Formats: sequence, structure tokens, C-alpha cells
Amino acid sequence: MTTRACSAADPAGPIVLFDAECVLCSANAQFILTRDRAARFRLASMQSAIGQSLYRRHGMDPEDPVSLLVVEGDRIRQDSDAVISIYETLGYPWRLARIFRIVPAWLRDRVYRFIARNRYRWFGRRDTCWIAPDRYRDRIL
Repeated sequence: MTTRACSAADPAGPIVLFDAECVLCSANAQFILTRDRAARFRLASMQSAIGQSLYRRHGMDPEDPVSLLVVEGDRIRQDSDAVISIYETLGYPWRLARIFRIVPAWLRDRVYRFIARNRYRWFGRRDTCWIAPDRYRDRIL
């Protein structure tokens, strides 16, 4: 396995920052990895050094995460926009998630944040962070 320094401006593709202790978030990360056939996305947990650095760079506390982030170059997406952008990129049939863009962002984000605040209670919290299978390790930062 090779490692390389990565930054938010790295042209290799968008970085999805997720909570690897959250069962729901980890399941979503696995979903992304298995359906991203073009291997566009790289993933970083907020518990990793890179993840913490990127959260802080964008004004968020990695110890109290409230949102999934998608970082692509200088652009950052969060909350419902981040989720929709991920699914749009995965291709058909997942790109149909773009239909949710007709719902105003303030309302989508309100629902997103409600789920995010309750994710540990509803879905559980891992004692250790989820670790990707070897075949995906080159996409994990």
C-alpha cells in the first residue's frame, strides 16, 4: 500500500469526511465505496488526522461533528447538499436523488440535522472506528 500526502485541493477527486464511529455513517461510507465504480470518491474519517485537519480548516469541530462534508478543491458541501451530491455522482439509479433538490435547502438541512443529532441513539455508535476492506484502502485517507 502506498501513501501520499493529500490536501483539499488534490485533483484526485472529492473527499467525503464521515464519522467512522457512527454506524449509520459507516454504512453510508461502505455504500459509497461499493457503488462508486469509477472510484471518484476518497473517504476520510473525522477521527483521522486528515479528517480532523479538514474539519477544522472549514470551521467545524471534529470532536462534535454535525455534518458529513464533501470537499472538492476549494468547494465544500455539507448537510443535505453533501449527501445529494454524493448520490448524484454515483450514477443511475442513485442520481435520482437529485429530485430532492426541489425541496428547499433550509428544509432538507433541518431534516438532515435532526437525523445527525440523533444518529448515535437511533443507529448506534461503534467502540472502534470502521476500517475499510483492503480492496478500498487506496481510497481511504
